[in-house]
Parts: sequence; C-alpha cells; structure tokens
Amino acid sequence: MAKDFTQTRLFNSEEIKREAIHSNLMTVSQALDERGYNAVHQIAGYLISNDPAYISSHKGARSIIQQIDRDEIIEELVKFYLESK
Repeated sequence: MAKDFTQTRLFNSEEIKREAIHSNLMTVSQALDERGYNAVHQIAGYLISNDPAYISSHKGARSIIQQIDRDEIIEELVKFYLESK
C-alpha cells in the first residue's frame, strides 16, 4: 500500500532538538575518546566556561558542539538526569 504524501505531517520540535543534542554529544565524545581525552571532563569544561579550546578539533568536534547553544545542551542534560531518577 502506497503512503499518502498529501497529508500534513506533524513534527515534534522538542524531540528533534533532543536527538540533535544527543547525536552531537555522542560524536564529540567519540572524537575526544579517540584523542585520549576524558570526554566527560572536556565537555563539562566547555559547558562551564564556554571555551571551545576544551574540545579537540579532531573530526570537527569543536564545530559540532558549537552548532547547538550551550544553554540548550545544559538544559537537555539536566532533563535527562532528572528523568532517569
């Protein structure tokens, strides 16, 4: 059966944002791990200080983490932590 592409589709922008943040953090974490850095410490340092020097440029990690506003990343991390309790 063919899909009906004439119907209006709804997107959950919060879910899309959450997935983008998760994907970006995982990509950055992997790049930092490959370089031998402690990803948690480096990402936390960046989030606290807003200094991109905490993030290696390996595999574009520095550019990737800066694609999403720091405040949005922090907010999503707090939500995730509180929801998992």
